[in-house]
Order: sequence, then structure tokens, then C-alpha cells
Amino acid sequence: MASICQGKSSWPELLGVDGKCAVATIERENPLVEAIIVPEGSSVIENFRCDRVWVWVDKDGIVYIVPVIG
Repeated sequence: MASICQGKSSWPELLGVDGKCAVATIERENPLVEAIIVPEGSSVIENFRCDRVWVWVDKDGIVYIVPVIG
């Protein structure tokens, strides 16, 4: 299925990576998005946006969910 958003939209290779490094990688690979770190257990607004990527990190700051545009 084609994405309605421009540029790269998923970063499975960032699972297990430090959240801050993941944010830098995402924003470098798709400058149209803002990557936002979200600590485990937090809640976020669920509206879809092509310019946002939630970067879910565990208590150690490690990405535990594949970051995707949303």
C-alpha cells in the first residue's frame, strides 16, 4: 500500500537504538518530519500527521516500537 506521506515513513532498523540517536536519524532521513521521543507508558494524541513520528523508548531510552509516520 502506498503512503500518502512523502519520503521515508518507517524505520525498523532503529529498534534497539538509543532514542536520541533515532530522532536524529529519522529527521536526517526525512526532513519533512519531526521525531518526538515518547517514554514507555505515556499517552499521545492519535490523530494522523505526515509530519510526525513518535519514537517510543523504554526506561533506558531505547527504542522498543518501530518508528513510523503517524
